Amino acid sequence: QVQLVESGGGLVQPGGSLRLSCAASAITSDYYAVGWFRQAPGKAREGISCISRSDGSTYYEDSVKGRFTISRDKSKNTVTLQMNSLKPEDTAVYYCAAQTVATIPCLFYEPDFGSWGQGTQVTVSS
Repeated sequence: QVQLVESGGGLVQPGGSLRLSCAASAITSDYYAVGWFRQAPGKAREGISCISRSDGSTYYEDSVKGRFTISRDKSKNTVTLQMNSLKPEDTAVYYCAAQTVATIPCLFYEPDFGSWGQGTQVTVSS
């Protein structure tokens, strides 16, 4: 099991930036990647970015590619999502999740992600 806590959400104007952090603690099992998911009102949750724990490979969903950057600080067990050029359609609750199933990392298959944070709200509005 991995405990995850997100921080950094808030209200930002279109074109602005936010940085989300995901801190892992109480790590009692292996995990293979950390992903960021989001759920907009009335929509299904979707995976948007992920970083492999083994080699740091990164993955992005097309709608955020070129605007969002995922990174990690291994010494602090923290994964950060830097979000630039934010759009109103980025408004959602953002979750980080640890992939605890030993399979190909970062396929955004939710059952592979056994530990989830509580979520943080991101609102992009003028």
